[in-house]
Amino acid sequence: MREVPKTLSIAVTTPGSSGPSGAPSSAGRQASLEDIHLDQFLKTSNYEDTVKQLDIYYGIVKRQLLRFQSPITGLFPIMSTDHEVGSVRDSVYCAAAVWSLYQAYRRIDDDRGKSYELGQSTVKCMRGILECWVKQARRVEVFKQRQSNQYALHGKFHLHTGEVIYADEAYNHLQIDLVSLYIIFLVQMITSGLQIIYTQDEVAFVQNLVYYVERAYRTPDFGMWERGSKYNNGTPEIHASSIGMAKSALEAINGCNLFGEKGASWSVVYVDIDAHNRNRSIFETMLPRESSSKGVDSSLLLTLSFPAFASHEERLVEQTKHNVITRLRGKRGFKRFSRDGFLSKLEDKDRRYYHIGELKDFEGHECEWPLFFIQMIIDGVFKSNPEQIEEYQNELRNCLHTDVNGDPVVTMYYAPDGEGSYVRSPSQTLFLWGQSMFIIAQLLTAGLLHINELDPIRRYLPSYNRPRRAGRYSAFQAKPGTGTATDLVVQIVLIAESQRLQAMMATYGIQTQTPHEVEPVQIWSSTELIKVYQHLGVNSKVGLSGRPGRPVGSLGTSKVYRICGMTVLCYPLIFEVSDFYLYRDMALLIDDIKTELQFVGKYWRLSGRPTVCLLIREEHMRDPQFKEMLDLMAMLKKGYCDGMKVRIGRLQNLISSSCIEHLDFVNQSNLSYNENAFVQINHEYIGYQSLTDVPKALTYIEQKTSLDHFKHKPTHEIIEKMRNTESIYCLCQLWGILLEREGANFEVNGLSVNQALTQLYHRAGSLRYWRAVRYCSSLLHHIVDSISPFITTVLVNGKELTVGVIGQKETNFDKPMTPAEIQNVMYTTVQPYNVIQAVLQQEVVLYCGRLIATNPSMFRGILKIRIGWVLEAMRLYLQMSGQESIDLENLSPYQVRILLQKVLTVSEWAAEEKLTTLQRRQLEGCLCRVPKHFYNKIWEILQRTQGITTQGHLLPTVPTLTNMSRGEITFSLLVEETLMCIDCPERRQITVELLCIIATILNRNPELHFKQALDIDDILSEAFAMYCKDNNIERQNDNNMTPFYALYYTESTGYLARAAVNKVLQGGALSTLDENGFSNGGDQMHDETCHVS
Repeated sequence: MREVPKTLSIAVTTPGSSGPSGAPSSAGRQASLEDIHLDQFLKTSNYEDTVKQLDIYYGIVKRQLLRFQSPITGLFPIMSTDHEVGSVRDSVYCAAAVWSLYQAYRRIDDDRGKSYELGQSTVKCMRGILECWVKQARRVEVFKQRQSNQYALHGKFHLHTGEVIYADEAYNHLQIDLVSLYIIFLVQMITSGLQIIYTQDEVAFVQNLVYYVERAYRTPDFGMWERGSKYNNGTPEIHASSIGMAKSALEAINGCNLFGEKGASWSVVYVDIDAHNRNRSIFETMLPRESSSKGVDSSLLLTLSFPAFASHEERLVEQTKHNVITRLRGKRGFKRFSRDGFLSKLEDKDRRYYHIGELKDFEGHECEWPLFFIQMIIDGVFKSNPEQIEEYQNELRNCLHTDVNGDPVVTMYYAPDGEGSYVRSPSQTLFLWGQSMFIIAQLLTAGLLHINELDPIRRYLPSYNRPRRAGRYSAFQAKPGTGTATDLVVQIVLIAESQRLQAMMATYGIQTQTPHEVEPVQIWSSTELIKVYQHLGVNSKVGLSGRPGRPVGSLGTSKVYRICGMTVLCYPLIFEVSDFYLYRDMALLIDDIKTELQFVGKYWRLSGRPTVCLLIREEHMRDPQFKEMLDLMAMLKKGYCDGMKVRIGRLQNLISSSCIEHLDFVNQSNLSYNENAFVQINHEYIGYQSLTDVPKALTYIEQKTSLDHFKHKPTHEIIEKMRNTESIYCLCQLWGILLEREGANFEVNGLSVNQALTQLYHRAGSLRYWRAVRYCSSLLHHIVDSISPFITTVLVNGKELTVGVIGQKETNFDKPMTPAEIQNVMYTTVQPYNVIQAVLQQEVVLYCGRLIATNPSMFRGILKIRIGWVLEAMRLYLQMSGQESIDLENLSPYQVRILLQKVLTVSEWAAEEKLTTLQRRQLEGCLCRVPKHFYNKIWEILQRTQGITTQGHLLPTVPTLTNMSRGEITFSLLVEETLMCIDCPERRQITVELLCIIATILNRNPELHFKQALDIDDILSEAFAMYCKDNNIERQNDNNMTPFYALYYTESTGYLARAAVNKVLQGGALSTLDENGFSNGGDQMHDETCHVS
């Protein structure tokens, strides 16, 4: 029988405590790890003792892990008894365990070849996974454009051949967190000195893996448990754990040389800092939730602690861990998530997917996994928390047994038998992921492995505390820009398009530089940078193109680039001249500049300062609002922008303190000689001394005239009318009729419809005649630049979006979409009913995306942002504020944005502007804003009734309560859908108030329940009747209840409460359990409370 330390079979020596009797111990290991300086730690006090212990672990690793590694591919199976399926996730964790023992052996002088063998076994596994994936390079190429399961890299392969084992439709392969996990350990292992990547082809492939995970924030996947939505019906969803893993992988591999210390510039991997930032901000927005169907999930432990350490926002991390521990911890391990049927005794093993309503059966029958006890032990070591380590070691002891060799084995799972005890997973087979984590935990707690050896790149430290990596590439090093703790200064370079513009700015005391003056530095558009980046990761042998043509965001354009000996600075996207009309609004541009500077200041995480290039064009100078632009420049000159420190300077002086990125992958041959640097405009006359000299653009005013009746007139009459009209808006409509009737290529006087509309569009744009601009833009089927990320931002903030005209079919955006899909929706569901709204709704979507990123509180209580109704709220506000004459469609984009902010913040200014109660109800009703915990209250009402009915629409108790859980966004959306069946916004809002009152009554009287469905219309009708009786008003009908909707909240509450109590007394009954068997206390309030409302 091999010698096994007694510490292993049942207990483990905790740092800071002496082991059980008989446990090997040494004076040097009595103090806790964290008290021992690393140098001291490495001088092992009892050399023979350490060698002896390591040799014991070597035997365990050989018998429990390496014995099951495929000699051909290097992959590992999930279970030791599986001889066919190699699992990538389990292989990575097995490789990590073997590698950690390799790290522990490196401090031994003569390990008799064990260290080398362990290192090479790790390399074999990591390379085996890489080879399996390289065979699927074509998938990576398509996935960069279309993120779907059909093109995902596989997570399971044949154990010995490395071939595909499950077809796409037979398995949920799309797991962004899996590829991210591989990248994290790849970087850790290369940093420790292992050679894993051999060739340039492999470097290109790993660079493309970065592109694969970059869009995690907008890619619904199947997550760590490979099931997607908790309903297990084949639906992927956006998972916080996947986004967190991707964020960590991007941080880890940024600037990493895949050839290690021997590498050259072409083996370095680059990361898009804006993609990293989107993943970071969306990940932290989603926490502590895991996804829309899973309020809490144990996968977040692996994301927030070892191996990913995805966030260092202490409050968020602790809150999320606390949620997981309080809701999912059991006696024998942690549940993966609530109502998880995997491997439970009730699960039908022959079916891949669950039936509708089946989830309720699994409640209380979820398997418990000791793996997470081990995870908490490792977490305790990294946090230097001996109490946590000891607590979970004591728990883990009950989950261990020994195999035939006397080695300790972690039980895979415990399935509750429904009678208070557990059925253990079969003990004759090893769960390799669990064993791997156990070995890592043992090495750490026995003091044989230091956390810096397990995490050489120091992921466990905040980025600003990690060792600085010397080199030519940007690194995540800066402190987060919050509060006064940071000295971050955003550097600003002002570039004037011409010398005469520069001279005029100088008369106002604003110093600018022309493109000539900043030479040899070149000023580029970010589109030029996209072209350069397209050469990164190209490999024709493997069939890979470079970086997809994704825009370079605000953080990317704030670096200074060195490209083939040139120094380049890019101006941000907001200065791009695009097809869409927003760039023509100077006030919007000024607001965008402020937002841009705030954004860069808030989210900059790289070493070196950000440098933002502000471009001033001559067309800006002619704008009537150019004076406001000068005011902004004057404010920036003082060194502040809305509380953010800024510094305007000459580019030559700012470069030394900038963040500089060397794009060493570019060859001179890659650069086309017509790289479009920003060109200076030269004039003969360098006149204009002040703004009064500059010829201004005219402001155009005309009456709005509708020409709908021309739709039924013959074409020659329309052409005749066009010749005889000067009105731009009339011309737009007439050309629109021709477009619909004759097509875009129909010619009038040698001018095609399309050309005529484009000319009208530019003419109306230069006159700032917004109604006509929008009308033409819609007819030309324009789409807002980068609308996709803004929709995604709204979605990941736990909201949904709909577009459509009120009264017509709405289209719901509940998952990220491509610009082409969005364009199709806008021009099929909106334009047929309202031409201008097809672009106006895009504007509002864009502004909602921007606002929710910076001011999420504005959207509190709104679950689904219905753009048609938001526009209705804006129209109502214009009427309420005495601006009926103002047409919403003719407001400038900036005015539309301000108006949107206004209606979203009603509660902040309603009292000041003396809004009536009716007006507040109308505005809030349009937005369908509900109070905190509203959806939880509806759940409680449903537990005590047969359903809720309003305006002929029933929200039934069954199957709602059986299919869903309280905290699910799906449930909240169902309730919101019911409310939206009420057409009148003020009635919708008073219904919300009534439901809150009923919930309070039921809460205070736990013995009450309703025998039938709760009829909201009936109660409102009765409340209105009481009001009419009390005020001696003759009640005509219930169609006009406006006087009731206008009552103060205190008055209306009284009537609603009386009517509700009457209803309870008529139809209520006394009981502690309703007929459906839903006990009132059974579904506890804290269980997955919905964080949306």
